[in-house]
Amino acid sequence: MKKKNKKVNAAILIIGNEILSGRTQDKNTAFLTNWLNSKCGIIVNEVRIIPDVEKIIIHNIKNLSKKFNYVFTTGGIGPTHDDITAQSISKAFKLKYGFNKEAYKILENYYGIKNFNDGRKKMAKMPSSAKLIYNPSSAAPGFIVKNVLSLPGVPSILNSMIENCKKFLVKGKSIYSKTLNLHTVESNISKELGQIQKKYNTKVEIGSYPFFRLGSVGVSVVYRSEKKYLLLKVYKDLMKLTKSKKIKLLNI
Repeated sequence: MKKKNKKVNAAILIIGNEILSGRTQDKNTAFLTNWLNSKCGIIVNEVRIIPDVEKIIIHNIKNLSKKFNYVFTTGGIGPTHDDITAQSISKAFKLKYGFNKEAYKILENYYGIKNFNDGRKKMAKMPSSAKLIYNPSSAAPGFIVKNVLSLPGVPSILNSMIENCKKFLVKGKSIYSKTLNLHTVESNISKELGQIQKKYNTKVEIGSYPFFRLGSVGVSVVYRSEKKYLLLKVYKDLMKLTKSKKIKLLNI
């Protein structure tokens, strides 16, 4: 991973008709967001889900690559006719689209010359100047062009490749997170949480998330900051709140 920078952000672009139709559940957003936050100090500020339509992909790539330090795309780099992510990114950046020699060799060696059909060869096509993101699961590499990292849509394969993205990223400042689970409802603590948030302004991010688990109704208060000592201060403020309202803590 490259030298640490203070604040680094990213967007995630989920590409695939199967996600929009509800046929396939998106699992990549949660994984990528958690990995970028916890391992790289990179904050995900936006997530979009779009169909396999060239014009829409091009528009979003152009837009997001200008707004964020990094854009992670998932899906659309497989062997079928509707896998058009690589071709669309080439057009977005006005780059030639064709075979990457290294990717071609990797796939040819993986499948063998006899089984290396046109569909599999298609997975070696990508924008010129692309650098490969190696795939330890199924060989077909992802790639990075400018600040756009393209990964497969299959969660297990994406997960196996993610560490190979690190060398292309500038690490942001570490973000620390704590969670306090309270046996209460949001409306009972909303005013006080607002006051605590105002006290720390943008230095601490505080969120509340209601839940119902194993018969317990409660609220998870999540507080995040780049500075550990501020999390301790927020914790003390939250404990004062629980005592004043006689709210029990939950271990879940």
